[in-house]
Amino acid sequence: MPPAGWTIEQVLALAPRPTSIGVAMPLAVPARWSGLGCDHQAVWGRCTGTAREPYDTIVHHTEVAFRCSCPSRVTPCKHALALLIVWVNGRVPHADGPAAVRSWLASRPAVPESADTATGQPRPTEEPALTAVAPEPPVDRGTERDDRLARMAAGLTELDRWIEDRLRTGLADPALAEYATWDALAARLVDAQVGGLANRVRRLAGVVGAFPQWHEHLLAELGVLHLLAQAGSRTGALPPHLADSVATTVGWQVRQADVLAGVPHTEHWMVLGRSDTREDRIEVRRTWLRAPSDGRWAMSLSFAAYGQSLDASLSVGTSMHADLYRYPGVLGLRSAVAVRHAEPEPLDADIVAGWALTLAGACQQVGEALVAEPWLERFPCTVRAALVQAGAGRWALADHTGSLPLVGQVPGLALMLALSGGQPMVMTCEWTPLGMLPLAVHDTRFGTYDVGPRVDPTFAAEVA
Repeated sequence: MPPAGWTIEQVLALAPRPTSIGVAMPLAVPARWSGLGCDHQAVWGRCTGTAREPYDTIVHHTEVAFRCSCPSRVTPCKHALALLIVWVNGRVPHADGPAAVRSWLASRPAVPESADTATGQPRPTEEPALTAVAPEPPVDRGTERDDRLARMAAGLTELDRWIEDRLRTGLADPALAEYATWDALAARLVDAQVGGLANRVRRLAGVVGAFPQWHEHLLAELGVLHLLAQAGSRTGALPPHLADSVATTVGWQVRQADVLAGVPHTEHWMVLGRSDTREDRIEVRRTWLRAPSDGRWAMSLSFAAYGQSLDASLSVGTSMHADLYRYPGVLGLRSAVAVRHAEPEPLDADIVAGWALTLAGACQQVGEALVAEPWLERFPCTVRAALVQAGAGRWALADHTGSLPLVGQVPGLALMLALSGGQPMVMTCEWTPLGMLPLAVHDTRFGTYDVGPRVDPTFAAEVA
């Protein structure tokens, strides 16, 4: 039954921590609940979690009070938030409350009349969990969260105003060729806690004048930044998964511990490609995995700075049986690999060859991803194509459906030419706005070859 007077924004506002909604979303589906019901006072249900017994959860939606049998001392817990999300989405049927719900409602103290008359809104109250745990000092969930949201909103407004000024003066403005122009803006965005956009701004400093079509690329990137600035200030009006994607892209951090509290995707994951890049003074490794059952992609991220080492446990060309947890978002690409149930095994190149797309098919797949998240900078695809020379030292991938340029200097070009002999081959690539980047060649005769860009081995010595 759809609720009266409640919106998804009100549920989000109840989150005691910035990451609470992210860990609640995997539970906010009717399939995770049994005994769902609601009436004019409360909504209730039993959530199947990692424990042996389901958690009994009740939310008093008129007085905004919570009760859950889980051991969490955070109020409201992720189960209460998930139950409210399911209810707000109209997925909870109207029913007569069971005895436990009626007993809890009857045992609640009367609410003073001033609770409603002072503000016109119900006054939130907190209810202890069913399990015996020591009380925790109350969390001031309003002040800290509201202060950060205010800073982020101010930063996004400033970014939009800056973009307007740049477009008004034109892309021929000499200031755009100065790194300080971009770095100053990025620093202000970091201060406003929208560091995700600060990284994108800093990367644009290297675009100006770097290649003949830099004006087009810069204008497109400014358009994406404008889109994120607008969406970031309106997350409350967006669907939950899209709001999560925008928030994390803008810079809202999601703790890995909260991600690991969700529901795992257990599969024989195939490690199909790896790409190393440097962002500011941090090395970033993106490892792309794919599930044989549904072909869905996942990305594992590793970071290294000041002499640290990138994660090398995910070896390209192997398959492993493991639990994978996805970060919140529309596509849910970023993931955390947790428990590994067996040692990695060699990848079956025939399976990968069966997934290979034409270049037109790859463009369609990338296009669908961009429709879901228009700010994507990289997306993987497995294609069957040949390497061809496009003139002036430039190379491209080509097949009977067309061609796509390769981006910049291709590290494994000589090896790929030797393996292919000029014939089409199966490879996993990263799509980027500037072209395709080959990551791995899957040869049914010789196995999988990792040809993706690697970190500079002197980096650790330079920054130490």
